[in-house]
Amino acid sequence: MLSRLARTLLPAFARLTVTTDPGADLTPGSIIAANHSSLADPAVVLAALHRLGVEPVVLAAAGLWRIPGLGRALTREGFVPVHRGGPQAVAALGGAEAALAAGRSVLIYAEGGIPPRADSGEAAPAAFRGGISLLARRTGAPVVPLGQAGARRIASGHWTKQLAGVATAPLRRPNLHVHVGAPVTLTGDRGAATDQAHRSVTLAWRTAARHLGAPAALAA
Repeated sequence: MLSRLARTLLPAFARLTVTTDPGADLTPGSIIAANHSSLADPAVVLAALHRLGVEPVVLAAAGLWRIPGLGRALTREGFVPVHRGGPQAVAALGGAEAALAAGRSVLIYAEGGIPPRADSGEAAPAAFRGGISLLARRTGAPVVPLGQAGARRIASGHWTKQLAGVATAPLRRPNLHVHVGAPVTLTGDRGAATDQAHRSVTLAWRTAARHLGAPAALAA
């Protein structure tokens, strides 16, 4: 439901294009790893994946469950709350494992949060946390790298700027792009596997950003 809602509403706020690598494969039971840059990008990613025929379970910040009405919808969709910075954070992997075992794909934001930046420009993904490599090792699931660019043109910076961005987006309709890379099998110890996932998502992000002509990607 949330994926369909995102795809229905997003065209009113922005112009989304989607590309995939020749070897891209969104087989059910995959871990989809995306870069996280804005409060708007989950809607962007869900809309893009819905266009590709995928409606994933999402590992999302537990605080979203406190929003009236939204928490119930997230639970109904099978989304998994992540309590950041505590022992409960690892518990979220159990919910992700169950979803993968049931044949659902799981969307994970391995950076663990949105970078504290005021500008609306693009930047490479921050370092990943180790949960993604642990989940891949436990389940044997392939990791599908997904890069998104442009979401910060909808919402970024201080909350007043974000509200203004969302309010004016239907007039501006900024360009967004999502690129899906070929799946990778993480290897090596936890640190090496985490770095491998980060490199793959960074490459997908760079491809997405180049479609928008973003200076950060063009200079890389």
